Amino acid sequence: MEAPKPDGGGDVAGAERVERTKWLLSAPETPPFWRHVIGTVKGVILPPPESKKQRWPNRSVKFLKGIFPILEWGKHYKAAKFKNDLLAGLTLASLCIPQSIGYANLAKLDPQYGLYTSVVPPLIYAVMGTSREIAIGPVAVVSLLLSAMISKVVDPSVDPTTYRRVVFTVTFFAGAFQLLFGLLRLGFLVDFLSHAAIVGFMGGAAIVIGLQQLKGLLGIDHFTTNTDVVSVLSAVVEALHHQWSPFNAILGCSFLIFILVARFIGQRKKKKLFWVPAIAPLVSVVLATVISYATKADRHGVKIVKHFKGGLNPSSVDQLDFGASHVGAAAKIGFICALIALTEAIAVGRSFASMKGYHLEGNQEMVAMGFMNLVGSLTSCYTATGSFSRTAVNYSAGCETVVSNIVMATTVLICLQFFTRLLYYTPIAILASIIMSALPALVDWHEAYNIWKVDKLDFLVCAAAFLGVLFGSVEIGLVVAVVISFGNIIVTSLKPSTEVLGRLPGTDVFCSVVRYPMATTVSGILILRINSAALCFANASFIRERILRCVEDEKEDIEKGSKGGLHVLVLDMTNVMNMDTSGLYTMVEVHQKLSAQGIQVGVVNPKWQVLNKMRAAKFVDKIGNDWIFVSGADAVDASLCHKLPGGAH
Repeated sequence: MEAPKPDGGGDVAGAERVERTKWLLSAPETPPFWRHVIGTVKGVILPPPESKKQRWPNRSVKFLKGIFPILEWGKHYKAAKFKNDLLAGLTLASLCIPQSIGYANLAKLDPQYGLYTSVVPPLIYAVMGTSREIAIGPVAVVSLLLSAMISKVVDPSVDPTTYRRVVFTVTFFAGAFQLLFGLLRLGFLVDFLSHAAIVGFMGGAAIVIGLQQLKGLLGIDHFTTNTDVVSVLSAVVEALHHQWSPFNAILGCSFLIFILVARFIGQRKKKKLFWVPAIAPLVSVVLATVISYATKADRHGVKIVKHFKGGLNPSSVDQLDFGASHVGAAAKIGFICALIALTEAIAVGRSFASMKGYHLEGNQEMVAMGFMNLVGSLTSCYTATGSFSRTAVNYSAGCETVVSNIVMATTVLICLQFFTRLLYYTPIAILASIIMSALPALVDWHEAYNIWKVDKLDFLVCAAAFLGVLFGSVEIGLVVAVVISFGNIIVTSLKPSTEVLGRLPGTDVFCSVVRYPMATTVSGILILRINSAALCFANASFIRERILRCVEDEKEDIEKGSKGGLHVLVLDMTNVMNMDTSGLYTMVEVHQKLSAQGIQVGVVNPKWQVLNKMRAAKFVDKIGNDWIFVSGADAVDASLCHKLPGGAH
């Protein structure tokens, strides 16, 4: 059956409409599949130069500057900037040294490994990174991830050597994954962890980290290796009966209050006293160490750091463990740590870059993070990333460039070389209090409330991540959050909406009649918009049922108003980016059913990929070239020119 042709009426408007339809139908042919695949891979691995005439030497120089941004901004670096970077770097080091020791303890490693991680990774990032403010080193969340997940593979209290080897191997895999993400421009993988999931995960992890620090704060010897809140609280209650040391608690709580008060003072007067909360942890370590040494506190039950190895970062190449027994688990943990570390670093970097008004290159950040962790795994470092608390201190101290990271790393290296013996009497409780003081910033109740106000389903993801980490484990919290996020996407794509469109008065704009009640429809003509990026096997049946149901509802409304019947269904496909064979079959089936009822089907503004598939499936031939339109206004005008009964209502 040949489709009816709308009558152009011989007028100028009809001729213009036909001409516009010809423009749409003259869309270019879809390129061959093999060319599409090769072009995609080439664009990912070898992004094209800005100009085809660009010479290879210039392209090589530009490539090197892209990998090492210091070659670009280093040419314009001045002594005035170094003055600010020096002050910021020293301030950063005063916070970094005690935190690094504490985070190493959280990761169940010896203190020197936290300091090692604050030397090599910051130096490499300073050469390759694009953020000016971010402070690189160990962070609480990644330290918790490593201890929580690797402890299930190797018990650090039973076999600390093997545990340390697995940590370095995990760091190697984390760096390899990060580097791969950057080279292949796979930054979208970081977005698998949505903003809501990160807020919930960070909040739950902060509480778990805080509870685990009760071991050091109370001087408990034997503690649970589980991370869920029930196990940790049970272990604390049990220890309070016979294990804990009141002197540890008094010392730790006193300095915890001191650090929190210093932070409160710094927040009240950020411009003048920003340095007060920054040096408070270092002052606490110095004072607590002096008190511990003067009173011989270790003889009274106070746990101290004791001697740990200093000096330059030793090589750990021979400690990487790629044996069959641990390599699978190390790769899995490395992948998770890579995503979490990248998400935190890029989120922190972009936040401060927006304040300074410059662009942070996400893929280059991944390359820098990956390379620094790869090299770090070979130099006795564990997984490093950008720290929010230390970056805030760096920003407040007036840093100009990443030279502040170089100053910080140099200061930490000097400490490792000459001052590790002075930390022999440092109480473990002080390190626990320093970590606990940094945790409130990770629990963002205000942002969680904003998520609740904006999107209830997104808040469900946030709550799931929070509760999963709190009452399950780090892995459970992440998996639950990702599953719910993807479930939300799948449900949305499986059941897309359709909207009845009407013309806004005095315009040729067609909008939803529900959103704009003043929009007018034409009796006998139903315009439906399909709100789905893809018409595919997953949602084709649902969309078909929605279209046919809307047609039946419209026919009933017309019959009740005694305004004739439904003659034309116009499908607005502006939002449909792609279509598979199931989607094409659905379109054919809808056309066949409606044609049997005397209803003509028209299509508005199909994308050229969709239009070419419609042509290949002979769908365009079935409905007729004259029923493909550029706009809803053309579709309505053509239907009315075809002498359909009815008018606007």
